Amino acid sequence: MSAELELQGAINTRLRADVPLTALINKRVYDQPPTPVTFPYVTMGEAQSIQDDATCVTGEKVYLTLHAWSQAVGYPEVKRIAAAVKDCLHLAPLTLPSYRLVSILYRQARVFRDADGLTSHAVIELVASVHKPLS
Repeated sequence: MSAELELQGAINTRLRADVPLTALINKRVYDQPPTPVTFPYVTMGEAQSIQDDATCVTGEKVYLTLHAWSQAVGYPEVKRIAAAVKDCLHLAPLTLPSYRLVSILYRQARVFRDADGLTSHAVIELVASVHKPLS
């Protein structure tokens, strides 16, 4: 399994289990949201893996994007969701099945109104460093 996929699974599990976040989105974390979808929710977004080896270490930098969506008036709800995502991913280390997570860093969140004029959208960017243990 890829580091990217393992990391996505661990993040999905963590987000669904986090009490402050689930109070906001009720465990609605999706790879692909259902139709029709109930707001608010979080989706797994784009990812990019870049080889980051060191002497005797096979490593990768994994750049991940999460998206938070809300149709509440204004930005407060989607900003609270983005903050809860950030907080829950920094509470305790994530465990991956076959890789070791060295670090996961919150890079930024951008909040804006979607083209429909109703939906508030937060783009949450993370970068993780993972190592493949020696066999």
